[in-house]
Amino acid sequence: MDRRDFLRAATLAPVLGLVSVPPALASSAPDWPGLRRRLTGKLVLPADAGYGAARRLFNPAFDSIRPGGVAYCATPADVSACLSFVRANHLPVTARSGGHSYAGWSTGTGLVIDVSRMNSVSHAAGRATVGAGAKLVDVYDKLGRAGVSIPAGSCPTVGVSGLALGGGIGVVSRKYGLTCDTLESVRIVTADGRLLTCDADHHPDLYWACRGGGGGNFGVAVSFTFRTHKTRDTTVFFLHWPWAKAEAAVKAWQSWAPTAPDELWSTLHLTRNNGLDVQIGGTYLGGKAALDRLLAPLVAQIGRPSSRYASTTSYTHAMMVMAGCSSLSVAQCHLPGQTAAGRLSRDTFAAKSHLAYQKLSAAGIRALVAGVARAGEHTVQLDALGGAVARVRPDATAFPHRAALFGVQYYSKGTGRAWLRGIHGDMRAHLGDHAYVNYIDPDLTDWRTAYYGANAPRLAAVKAAYDPGRVFHLPQGV
Repeated sequence: MDRRDFLRAATLAPVLGLVSVPPALASSAPDWPGLRRRLTGKLVLPADAGYGAARRLFNPAFDSIRPGGVAYCATPADVSACLSFVRANHLPVTARSGGHSYAGWSTGTGLVIDVSRMNSVSHAAGRATVGAGAKLVDVYDKLGRAGVSIPAGSCPTVGVSGLALGGGIGVVSRKYGLTCDTLESVRIVTADGRLLTCDADHHPDLYWACRGGGGGNFGVAVSFTFRTHKTRDTTVFFLHWPWAKAEAAVKAWQSWAPTAPDELWSTLHLTRNNGLDVQIGGTYLGGKAALDRLLAPLVAQIGRPSSRYASTTSYTHAMMVMAGCSSLSVAQCHLPGQTAAGRLSRDTFAAKSHLAYQKLSAAGIRALVAGVARAGEHTVQLDALGGAVARVRPDATAFPHRAALFGVQYYSKGTGRAWLRGIHGDMRAHLGDHAYVNYIDPDLTDWRTAYYGANAPRLAAVKAAYDPGRVFHLPQGV
């Protein structure tokens, strides 16, 4: 199956709002050649041959942004040198791992600190040490060779750093928790250039903030240590129904999915793209016969699907299927330039999100289905929560949405935002204002509460302690 048919990980329209530095603050022109000499890694400047590729994010909507430089840092010392440079020159700075920021905030007009070259993945004694620049497809592949994994997302070229720092909703979260729930320690370079190892006993507030507080707020993460789980054969499944079943599907799924056994994770897609389609898919950490029994009550409520696919395979291959890379090698399941064999493509799109703390009413279901049916090319994706995610206290990590039943992502092909704003506004009456920081949305006004809830004041205190000068300054920065 094509990746676009199942995954709609997105970035929002190019509303950057990045902070510019008044000329009075800069005493002289930045010494970019001097920075280049200090780095073990590579600094790419606008006059360099590789600049066009270096400045690009996953979403072409942000191709007009031209950083002053892109530093491919090879070591934590490189990151520290870059932060010293931006402090001395009063430049905006942006951290980049996979370049998937929904609002394009993986780039900017100053220095981009790219950690993609710090991408090693190792495993020992039930722990995985993962470089901040590792892509999810490589994390799954390298850990899978040792028979272990971590709970993570499905988009293969997302960097582990952004995912984990924002929480990390993924395709086995109901069994193993969010990515941040398995994070035991993080090494991070703070605004003053210090390399800190943060865990429950060392810099515990910063460790807490790095588990759901969002990337780009507190420093530049360079590596993570996660608890791993053993892998097992996994059944992947996809069921389709005609559009006439859309309301019945939403009604049945929202009662069934968040309360299913932890081993079962599912997602519901309502799609308009050369027709209207209803799809329920997911992963089950078990065999096909057991899955069929679990699906039976759902199918009984919706009706017989027009198509049905289920296959039991290895855990690692199941992650490739969910990434839309079932027919590709790991090397091919990258963007061109990330690997020599990379065959995936960039995509222009925009998105918004909600987190549903209660089931949709009949009126809410009708509004959702009617919104998807409007003209355009778009998808609404509902991802099941509950299970292990719900068994963590809302204040135990910076990710507060433990009581949410499911996440909602509104995805629009291209850069048009009228449909997004319309359906998001319509559904606000039914879903409230909760949102996922990893689907960062520059349209939100009360974004602190939407992303962080009651955890927002503690996050602000951590920010004040570790970045009092606000060297890391995002438009929606803590």
